[in-house]
Amino acid sequence: MAVTPPEAWMARALELARRGLYTTDPNPRVGCVLVKGERLVGEGFHARAGEPHAEVHALRQAGAAARGATAYVTLEPCSHQGRTGPCAVALVEAGVARVVVAMADPNPAVAGRGIARLREAGIEVEVGVLEEQARALNPGFIMRMDHGRPFVRLKMATSLDGRTAMRSGESQWITGPQARREVQRLRARSSAVLTGVESVIFDNSRLTVRPEQAELDGVELIAGRQPLRVVVDSRLRLPEAAACLTEPGRTLVATVEGHEPERRERLEAAGAEVVALPADAAGRVDLHALLRYLADVEQANEVLLETGATLAGAMLDAGLVDEMQLFVAPTLLGGEARPLFQLAGIETMAQQRGLEILDIRAVGRDWRITARPERRTKAEK
Repeated sequence: MAVTPPEAWMARALELARRGLYTTDPNPRVGCVLVKGERLVGEGFHARAGEPHAEVHALRQAGAAARGATAYVTLEPCSHQGRTGPCAVALVEAGVARVVVAMADPNPAVAGRGIARLREAGIEVEVGVLEEQARALNPGFIMRMDHGRPFVRLKMATSLDGRTAMRSGESQWITGPQARREVQRLRARSSAVLTGVESVIFDNSRLTVRPEQAELDGVELIAGRQPLRVVVDSRLRLPEAAACLTEPGRTLVATVEGHEPERRERLEAAGAEVVALPADAAGRVDLHALLRYLADVEQANEVLLETGATLAGAMLDAGLVDEMQLFVAPTLLGGEARPLFQLAGIETMAQQRGLEILDIRAVGRDWRITARPERRTKAEK
């Protein structure tokens, strides 16, 4: 009888983990399968924070068949007591003989302790099977644990000549309905949607997930869950009648100290949560401080940046964009229309900003380009 390779079982565990793509926040997406001989005896995935982890679901399904089985887990089993019990202990008590882990947990509360607990109990542990795919499933959780900030994904819709709106600010709609569905999916997987106050003033965007538009192919959304809406507003210019203040969920306005108390009170009365953060050298919200706040206080893993040229350029200049999702429409808006980015200090070809293209594919009549900025050395800046 042919032996199924470990990669095939781990691929199934990763498939299960993806079912939590829109629901596990702020926890990572994790899947687990239990195999005895060549037979799958249990499987599960983590669905929501506070609910059982993937290993527990798989062990419950397997029952007594878990004894002597091999567990394939996409992330190192936890070893600490949180809102749920430690999964490493559950695997030991169930009598599992072997555990195959895709990647070690970057969370300092785990960080190798789960693997050590399993080995201390005499369980064979293998680490690194399909690690790259496992890491790609949780970029935000890894970024927050390793660097203390969320993973930032910049989404922009542009014409073929690199324009995002007319000079008046009119921008609906550059791209077609299929591209807009993809944007709904990006919002749904994000902890927060980040924008600048100028974008809100011109577009009056709701910045919400609309499940009826997302068409998530049967993958579950938490009923009523909306990502945190974050508006960067250094001078507190957000209109009190802004649509984002009346939508379900929370709207956080990030500003700097020193405003008239009445302006803050009016926004808070309209439904905003206002937080004052350190200012940068230009007196605007320090973007590094903002991302640290979102990671530390809001436990944000993935942030979707949906904004105009000024904030998008500032985030790029600060080295805070990790991935770009550019939806390019087969249309021209002309030289008077608004550009994609306002980038400082580019005057020669030697100063151009390089991108690494990861993927290009058709989305309806538009094109979706996935890219990431090339990191510049200090000598190049």
